[in-house]
Amino acid sequence: FFKVLKQCGQAVTIFLISTLSFAQLTPPAELQSYYNNVDFSVTGTNLFDDLAIETIAKHTNFISYSDRHDYLYDADEDLSNPSNVILIYSGESRNENEYLSGSNTYPTQTFNTEHVYPQSLISNTAIGDLHHLRVCDISINTDRANDPFASGSGSYGDVGSGWYPGNDWKGDVARMILYMNLRYNEPFSDIGSLSLFLQWNAEDQVSDFEINRNEVISGAQGNRNPFIDNPYLATLIWGGNSAENRWSTLSNSEFSSFDYKMFPNPVSGNYLNIKTNQVLKVEV
Repeated sequence: FFKVLKQCGQAVTIFLISTLSFAQLTPPAELQSYYNNVDFSVTGTNLFDDLAIETIAKHTNFISYSDRHDYLYDADEDLSNPSNVILIYSGESRNENEYLSGSNTYPTQTFNTEHVYPQSLISNTAIGDLHHLRVCDISINTDRANDPFASGSGSYGDVGSGWYPGNDWKGDVARMILYMNLRYNEPFSDIGSLSLFLQWNAEDQVSDFEINRNEVISGAQGNRNPFIDNPYLATLIWGGNSAENRWSTLSNSEFSSFDYKMFPNPVSGNYLNIKTNQVLKVEV
């Protein structure tokens, strides 16, 4: 029975010198076809690359920014009132006809389109990507401007020279930014920090609104935001705070060399415990 100390607050890599089978994620039945080419037995860069290739390949319909009106208001639909949309940051429900546009004849126009990853910082091919476009109150959109995201609490608003999206929207924002990095290699440093987005991804779980939005956008563009499908994918890629795992795992208790138990997984304290009745070489 071994207890391996995680010293000095640094991560520890354990190499088990044998042939093992580990539990791996498996998408639910309705998503298995979509993620058929992704190897969920890997983590880190390997998982990132697999997901990026799949996300890019499945993006078959490139929507121009001017055509967003045909899709965005279905994506941001108020699930309790299909005639309305839910605005990011404020969370208000507004009539979907109130969008700001010179071609809109509706007399009241109160919201416009927020680029969660600012338009001025992204490549042209990403400007019309619905996965990071949201309806937003006009004045709030102006207040946010191109400010990077910053840590905060409570409601939305300025935090120094940054912008806090609010407790109810920080997870949504994080998963959009993680998608933008995966799909377009847009850097985290321009808009906040990876550690902050991983924290928000873990603290604010996926909502029914996000799930419906992902389905609508998938139908329009062909690709999905995998971090909405399962926020835990971000943990497997980048580490950090352990996010909600929305998928089940496949495991195999029959190992080729020996039986063992390793816990906790993921490590939450200072010790990783490995229990086996066989001779075992552990390298830290």
